[in-house]
Amino acid sequence: MKKYFIITYGCQMNYNDSERRAYKLEKQGYKPAEKMEQADLVLINMCSVRQKPVDKVYQKINYLNSLKKKTEIILTGCILKEDKEKLKNKVDKILPIIDFNSPCKYKFRDKAFVPIMTGCNNFCSYCVVPYTRGPEKSRPADEIIKEVKNLIKKGYKEITLLGQNVNSYSYNMKHVTCNIKYGNGKINFPKLLRLINDLKGNFSISFLTSHPKDMSDELIEAIAKCEKVKKYIHLPVQSGDNEILKKMNRNYTVEHYKELVKKIRKKIPKVVLTTDIIVGFPGETEKQFENTKKLVEEIKFDNIYVARYSPRPGTAAFKMKDDVSPEEKMRRKKILEEILANQK
Repeated sequence: MKKYFIITYGCQMNYNDSERRAYKLEKQGYKPAEKMEQADLVLINMCSVRQKPVDKVYQKINYLNSLKKKTEIILTGCILKEDKEKLKNKVDKILPIIDFNSPCKYKFRDKAFVPIMTGCNNFCSYCVVPYTRGPEKSRPADEIIKEVKNLIKKGYKEITLLGQNVNSYSYNMKHVTCNIKYGNGKINFPKLLRLINDLKGNFSISFLTSHPKDMSDELIEAIAKCEKVKKYIHLPVQSGDNEILKKMNRNYTVEHYKELVKKIRKKIPKVVLTTDIIVGFPGETEKQFENTKKLVEEIKFDNIYVARYSPRPGTAAFKMKDDVSPEEKMRRKKILEEILANQK
């Protein structure tokens, strides 16, 4: 029997896509291989968001092509057009991103990812997601509820709702075909949270990822009131300087972000708050980095994921001069991580 092996880079959306690909492959008669070298087919779920995972994909493909054993190499995921062109002759096939309604082979026994939307309309100047996943598309609410209900029946205890920007989830109820009572109008993300929270069963709900510009009072209230929703919010700030935020096309200010945090902590006193920060964005001066440093010191996040800026072809920031040295980016990254470590 033929064997497959999946390698995944990037965010939880990609990991969930890989789970759906695994289901398809097993339906086609493949069995999972314990090691990549044992596989007849290797599927690489790629992420063009940062250069490092892109470099890793190139290394993996070159390695697989160097093996004496003939292995079918399939590429999928968030792939920039430039990367597709460079890789198309090195792999056997490039597949589009799998539909989020495809059946899934869940990796874990007690926790599962459930996509509620895909794509993004925000066009942050450093990000390739709108070019690789396309515009925002919300999944029908009844399909989400159906998947969650099935997971609860199977004994899953942790449900994580996924989307590039879950806060902007929106689905028109006139398209709903199941018997769940939805009320009137559109279902936004707070309503969806309440609907899932009201399902019977012993389980918890979390979600990724939120955009500060769409973090509404209604959503904060829903997180606070829904007992099954974990009091955890990942709210990427990316920079603590307004000029850099404007260049990033983030559509909020540092002041707005701080006000949001104040509201969140007032409504949800025991909230766990984490964030993403990019250091070394084009033109970021020492003073602008100091503003980020001050924000980190002031807010006291529970965790920070610090990324060093890397230019991505096709984005608006790619046209800007990448003028912060790799050494300086690393220095700034370490400073923020040290502040976090000292606050714990």
